[in-house]
Amino acid sequence: MTPSRDIERLLEIMAVLRTPGSGCPWDLEQDFASIAPYTIEEAYEVADAVAREDFEDLCDELGDLLLQVVFHAQMAHERQLFDFGDVVTAITSKMVRRHPHVFGAVSGRDVAAVSQAWAEIKAEEKRLRAIRRAKHDLAPEGEGERILSGVPVGAPALTRAVKLQQKAAMVGFDWPDAGPVIAKIREEISEVEAEIVRGDRAAAGAEVGDLLFGVANLARHLGVDPEAALRGTNDKFTRRFAHIEDALARQDRRPSEATLDEMEALWQQAKSSG
Repeated sequence: MTPSRDIERLLEIMAVLRTPGSGCPWDLEQDFASIAPYTIEEAYEVADAVAREDFEDLCDELGDLLLQVVFHAQMAHERQLFDFGDVVTAITSKMVRRHPHVFGAVSGRDVAAVSQAWAEIKAEEKRLRAIRRAKHDLAPEGEGERILSGVPVGAPALTRAVKLQQKAAMVGFDWPDAGPVIAKIREEISEVEAEIVRGDRAAAGAEVGDLLFGVANLARHLGVDPEAALRGTNDKFTRRFAHIEDALARQDRRPSEATLDEMEALWQQAKSSG
């Protein structure tokens, strides 16, 4: 197999890897459930390359993500469910359908009107899916017509929290601004502290969940993506802790050999330098 810009070559490679008897043993033993975590991981690596503005790496990571689509499509083809061509047809049809202001007769819409139309089109698609599933005696998607249905359970928890809050807000179940949200966060912190005093770790854990949900809500009110914000803080923590390691290494020491006060002083140095 030689490299090619043609998607057909990638499809051929995946088919060969999944050929019983001559394919790759690891690839052959995979199924939708076992591959799904890798799909999520590759999407995160794409986001990481974007955040680092490493566009050479982005090209590579997009390839890895595309492979995940090809892998799922090949497994579906083997079970006669659908193939890669069906995936392409589905998304191209969806993009044309959801952009009537570009591909249809509708024109001159502003961003708000386009967003509203997008929501209406998605709602109609959901209605048609429900009819199709009922026709084939399939169970309703998610929780049927409940307001919070349709938010993927497998989404990152902070992202899912924001999407749940957004859906609730669409019917008026929301704080008017960030002020009450901050007050709610303070309340949740007090409840965490109370459970710690009681010594109930399980209850304290549940309250921490409420606290995180409140923080996600605050981020939403401020127009901040909580996942992106936390990734930034993770990177900052990594950078500052590396400063501690490097400073101690110059003394032929490791962090495990330093006191907390020493590491805190080095942390403050890193913090002052950005």
